[in-house]
Amino acid sequence: MFPGRRPGEPGRADTDRREKSEKTLSPTSDTAKGGRRLVIVESPAKAKTIKGYLGPGYVVEASVGHIRDLPSSAAEVPAKYKGEPWARLGVNVDAGFAPLYVVNSDKKDQVKKLKELLAESDELYLATDEDREGEAIAWHLQEVLKPKVPVRRMVFHEITRDAIQAAVANPRELNQRLVDAQETRRILDRLYGFEVSPVLWKKVMPRLSAGRVQSVATRLVVERERERIAFRSAEYWDLTGTFARDPEPAGDSGTFTARLVTVDGRRVAQGRDFGPDGRLKSGSTGVLHLDEQAARALAAALERTAFSVRSVDSKPYRRSPSAPFRTTTLQQEASRKLGMGAKSTMQVAQRLYENGFITYMRTDSTTLSETAVAAARAQVTQLYGTDYLPERPRAYAGKVKNAQEAHEAIRPSGDRFRTPAETGLRGEEFRLYELIWKRTVASQMKDATGQSVTVRVGGAAADGRDCEFTASGTIITFHGFMKAYVEGSDDPAAELDDRERRLPAVAEGDPLAARAMAVDGHATKPPARYTEATLVKELEEREIGRPSTYASIIGTILDRGYVFKKGTALVPSWLSFAVVNLLKQHFGQLVDYDFTAKMEDDLDRIAAGDTEAVPWLRRFYFGEEANGGDHLAGLKDLVTDLGAIDAREVSSFPVGDGVVLRVGRYGPYLEAPPEPGAAPDAPARRADVPDDLPPDELTMERAQELLARPTGERELGTDPATGHPIVAKDGRYGPYVTEVLPEDVPKTGKNAVKPRTASLFKSMTPDTVTLEQALRLLSLPRVVGTDPESGQEITAQNGRYGPYLKKGTDSRSLTDEEQIFTVTLQEALAIYAQPKQRGRAAARPPLKELGEDPATGRPVVVKDGRFGPYVTDGETNATLRRDDDPQTITPERGFELLAEKRAKGPAKKTAKKTAAKKTAAKKTAAKKTAAKKTAAKKSTAKKTTAKKTAAEPTAAAKDLSG
Repeated sequence: MFPGRRPGEPGRADTDRREKSEKTLSPTSDTAKGGRRLVIVESPAKAKTIKGYLGPGYVVEASVGHIRDLPSSAAEVPAKYKGEPWARLGVNVDAGFAPLYVVNSDKKDQVKKLKELLAESDELYLATDEDREGEAIAWHLQEVLKPKVPVRRMVFHEITRDAIQAAVANPRELNQRLVDAQETRRILDRLYGFEVSPVLWKKVMPRLSAGRVQSVATRLVVERERERIAFRSAEYWDLTGTFARDPEPAGDSGTFTARLVTVDGRRVAQGRDFGPDGRLKSGSTGVLHLDEQAARALAAALERTAFSVRSVDSKPYRRSPSAPFRTTTLQQEASRKLGMGAKSTMQVAQRLYENGFITYMRTDSTTLSETAVAAARAQVTQLYGTDYLPERPRAYAGKVKNAQEAHEAIRPSGDRFRTPAETGLRGEEFRLYELIWKRTVASQMKDATGQSVTVRVGGAAADGRDCEFTASGTIITFHGFMKAYVEGSDDPAAELDDRERRLPAVAEGDPLAARAMAVDGHATKPPARYTEATLVKELEEREIGRPSTYASIIGTILDRGYVFKKGTALVPSWLSFAVVNLLKQHFGQLVDYDFTAKMEDDLDRIAAGDTEAVPWLRRFYFGEEANGGDHLAGLKDLVTDLGAIDAREVSSFPVGDGVVLRVGRYGPYLEAPPEPGAAPDAPARRADVPDDLPPDELTMERAQELLARPTGERELGTDPATGHPIVAKDGRYGPYVTEVLPEDVPKTGKNAVKPRTASLFKSMTPDTVTLEQALRLLSLPRVVGTDPESGQEITAQNGRYGPYLKKGTDSRSLTDEEQIFTVTLQEALAIYAQPKQRGRAAARPPLKELGEDPATGRPVVVKDGRFGPYVTDGETNATLRRDDDPQTITPERGFELLAEKRAKGPAKKTAKKTAAKKTAAKKTAAKKTAAKKTAAKKSTAKKTTAKKTAAEPTAAAKDLSG
């Protein structure tokens, strides 16, 4: 695909690697009997599981992901390429876009280990995942290890004994198209990221990143927030009546509610009739918009109205089960039902796959193998009976355009599905397996059937207006697949499929009496922010990116600070507004939704062999000549001329009345004209904007509040002892006081003088602290006295974790900050006379209770800990993020934080201690070995001397005889 390029070194024809693959990866049936076979997979967990299914002649080792990649920094570029103009990219754009590969620094030891194992092996099995990434890892392993033994490509979709043994018996060739497809994507993403990101560094803020899919995903979140900012709420009212048959039949007290739908034939306005500007949409001509006064007046006019049933419309109801899970639908449903983020879902699914519980979890497919269908149908019969089993197996057509992965849907592994209770799983792993199991079994069950009924009720109001109400109900007569599983909804207010709403048996013409007439007021809501589930759904519907990468994309935009979470909603930061502003204005094509989707199609055509990679990359990077002779700019042209980009303009957003929000290098802030009546040369007013303030909440009123807050430093007076001014400031770690040193005092170097600083007590603020209080704070630590027994000085101090006493290295907590200035020597000695409390202090009451965690069933609470507030279920603790408020955090957000923490696994032991023990052990072993070697040398030397001494006369005699 990349002619004339050598992996890692441009210049060698790419056909070399193809020929090598054909020679070494040809699956043969004459596998050597006996011998040692090295099997390489990606992860240690996967290696451990597979090892249990193979015989003693197999050694299973992990590559631990990719072993080499394009250089991530200039330091990783080999010395001989550092002078090349393309070296910073790691791609030789002038020589067929040849990539420069280097072994990752953290994988060198593992590569060395693999080479040693390979040297002792008779065959090599590359058993990485059967997708683009897995195929590329296998190819890189082959290129780096340079095996001289037969190489087999071993693939499987599930980790069971039968699947692994079948994979060993039926290897295949390396799929070069998958390798080329991954390589093309990697080169494209490198060019995009390494060329556009530096523009963001120069024009917005250092250390930012741009990406082919992450930038478009960020734009989606920002555009939704812009819609919320532009949104204007509208108020509308409607009526709900409670009706019963009149007269009421004996023994029948059934009532039902119906909503007003028309008045004199005019449809009553609902939320869908209003636009984002708060007005009725242009297509809503003739719709009746009721305000509160009109609604109440109409309700009063209907109090004594005689109503009747105008029509009863009954239709068959039928619902079919959803298809088995693929990657994106699993992420969406896990978010809805389990409160798990996309990243957490994929981490848990990875563990389930590696331990043999489910099939491969990165797939676009909704198909099930014959084995899986048989297993699912068997469980339907076993658990629900033959009445729930359709005559023929269900088949599901793929919905993903250009789906590339040749896997099944995500399902329980094996030819017999283990029920959740049989797995022995716990926590998130149990819950996610149960979700997958239920969905798979339900997909092979019969439809749910029943009747849906719509009743229209009418009557004339006292003022003569004709009013019509409607009520709808559903009666499910056969639940079918709903016995096993019902799909969730992104709208919390939406009714799920299995909800029944029964209506009493009424017939057309039946008289009805209104038992009550309720007036309801409503306000239209802005479009909902994206959640992880809905963003994944949106990306997939727009055909942007690959489903298998969505979890990492969302993780990236969260980690980069482009988006933060408020509950489960994804909220864009002002930084992301600036980034999207710049990209739309100057790289519009790169963040255009249709262009990005088309780019995905082009990459798929390259993978299919329908398009050549190099010409396509050349057009993308260098541009091309249009039919009219005009040059269509490429990426290189766009990043070359940056003079047109006004850094201040792309990072500025008007709020109103001259107030502008700007994104600076240290975060967002407001800038406003001086107060009316201020001096002509008065500086503009400024105020920092809290990082966790959602952009749609920055109204003009909120901006004025922020501007009214005292900012900067407040001078308190002069220290009479030093003559230095004392100021109060609000710093990154909280408010504090400090002295201002003269300009001639050295601030750096060995003679530098540091100003005294002290944090304010919790009872103080920069606006209210006095000079006297500040000087007391700056005098700390305070010497309380000297311990008569040890002669050590005792001081009272204020620290990160509160006030305390210190004597040498022994610290004791004080009860409050004011005690720092009042504690006496006798009181301090009394504190030290008490045994030091080594255990935990009395538990503080929780800040908030969140309910039971759906994953563990344990109660979850918010607590205030040593390092800040955190959520806990008694077993797992998860620190709240900066945008999580302990008082307003939702249960779903708390469950999500715990799920992410569990997904990471237990914290690793301190590496230093382990390393120290290993080093000590190595040193001890080295000393012993050295001692043995020394002793051996001495012994050998003695023996050699003795031999020489004995041999010398004979030699001399021989010499003389000659």
